Amino acid sequence: MFKDHRAPAPDPILGVMQAFAEDARDGKIDLGVGVYRTADGRTPVMRAVKAAERTLLDTQETKGYVALSGDPAFHAAMRGLVLGGVIPSDRVAALATPGGTGAVRQAFELVRRVRPDATVWTPSPTWPNHLAILDGVGMRRRSYRHYDASSGGLDREGMQADLEGVAAGDLVLLHGCCHNPTGADLALEDWRDIALLLAERGAVPMVDLAYLGFSDGLEQDAVGLRLIAAALPEMLVAISGSKNFGLYRERVGLVLALCDGPKAAAAVRGTLAWLNRQSYAFPPDHGARVVTTILTDPALRTQWEEELTEMRERIDSMRRGLADALREASGSDRFGHLAGHRGMFSLLPATPEQVETLRREHALYMIGDGRINVAGLTPETLAPAARAIAAVLR
Repeated sequence: MFKDHRAPAPDPILGVMQAFAEDARDGKIDLGVGVYRTADGRTPVMRAVKAAERTLLDTQETKGYVALSGDPAFHAAMRGLVLGGVIPSDRVAALATPGGTGAVRQAFELVRRVRPDATVWTPSPTWPNHLAILDGVGMRRRSYRHYDASSGGLDREGMQADLEGVAAGDLVLLHGCCHNPTGADLALEDWRDIALLLAERGAVPMVDLAYLGFSDGLEQDAVGLRLIAAALPEMLVAISGSKNFGLYRERVGLVLALCDGPKAAAAVRGTLAWLNRQSYAFPPDHGARVVTTILTDPALRTQWEEELTEMRERIDSMRRGLADALREASGSDRFGHLAGHRGMFSLLPATPEQVETLRREHALYMIGDGRINVAGLTPETLAPAARAIAAVLR
């Protein structure tokens, strides 16, 4: 069976992780892997998470199965966090999943089942796994322009022009905030324009919300998503708890399917539970219960929001510091747009050859397309990272 089997090409991010781990040089800098890090290089367990886990340890009396769709209390807590009450709960179907990746997969699987002829429109560029999952499930996809490399910002005109090709029943993928890999986000007027266009065309938005709270704050980061939710009859949201709760290895994810009425929501709820049954049956619960405990305990929620603010402010500080250091190292403002990006990522105008030169000659690691994780920087590494980037990206 396996004699002539050839494995798929390894994930480039995992390749960067391995190469960095094997590099014995002092002063190496990892801007590749997309996880939050403190100034001393740790991905910490949040204090609110530890407190919630202590509560669960003391009070939880069973590890029995919950439901195929996950814990209803988790659904309700996350629904409130993301939607803020703009949609009646009986119009929303929810599904707990193994991480945000599982949420993306199950959302695509839902669309494939109910509308197999749909085209999925993805921003260019986007998180590579969006495209890999779509190809894996055999869905038709097209891209629309999102990033303008010449300005380092949103390609607003290109995006609008490309989305004119959207047809009724198509799915349009949007990044809720902190666009991965570019850091160039939609402004509120862009969300309004997209809502009008999708309403006119009869298409459905799907928002990948992996970084809620990492851009401008929990409420501010959800404004565009809520605007679209209030304006359209249907919508999908794929949510991750990896970043804003620091629960990477606990695999906390959720799909929210906004439907045009309670009857449709009940049908979608049943289909989502069926999809879980067909893939991994019951979703993981520990991380989801940690999140529920935090969101429903006022003291823990306050502590979590304070920690999330600290994380966001550290990222913002490193982002501004990098822009300043690059201005000094390059003697120009050609990297000034980095200061205006949001979240952990930005996209440098680097070729794969330049990325390899940065690794080989400067021990500076990033993804091959030039994506950098700003959270991987520290006050001590800002200057050497900027000097290396300015030297190679002349």
